[in-house]
Amino acid sequence: MRFLALMLSVMVGSSAMANEEPKYRLVAKNAAYEIRQYDDRAIVRTQTGDADSGFGKLFRYISGANTSQSKIAMTVPVTQSEKIAMTAPVTEQVSDGKTYMSFYLPAKYTLATAPLPTDPSVELATDKGGKFAVLQFSGRSSNAAFQKKSKDLRAALIDDGMSFFDVPIRATFNAPFTPGFMRRNEIMFRLK
Repeated sequence: MRFLALMLSVMVGSSAMANEEPKYRLVAKNAAYEIRQYDDRAIVRTQTGDADSGFGKLFRYISGANTSQSKIAMTVPVTQSEKIAMTAPVTEQVSDGKTYMSFYLPAKYTLATAPLPTDPSVELATDKGGKFAVLQFSGRSSNAAFQKKSKDLRAALIDDGMSFFDVPIRATFNAPFTPGFMRRNEIMFRLK
């Protein structure tokens, strides 16, 4: 229930304007997927047991469960919290055998300037840039849809002789109340 309330507040709070997304350069495109070049980007992430708990922790971070890294006269740390704009997409991926959910931080932040999380299970990190194969789809990003679309993209990449890391990234762009036909989801594989 808390997850639904959080998602509703995100949707209502950002319905008047689009959320910032990571910028990329389109390298190539075919009928099945796009190849995109992304730069490094600061993220906030948490290990997830389930999507509700991960999203809630990250949402609390951008809502103020953080401590500014600013310093007054370079000697006295400022301990105020900072609200951070919601961005898109929310991503989920496996790294070192653990599943992480991440929010991209707005482009104005770096690891050195982003507020520090107050929750020890939330961390700042860098999402390494590189080339990614991306398949976009609408509808719900359920586990079944994620698995099917990952399999489709994997098969297309193999057919095209592409070399990639076989760890799919799930990217979800819309609040859960968005009708399925209006939803944007993506599956991404990092290319070698």
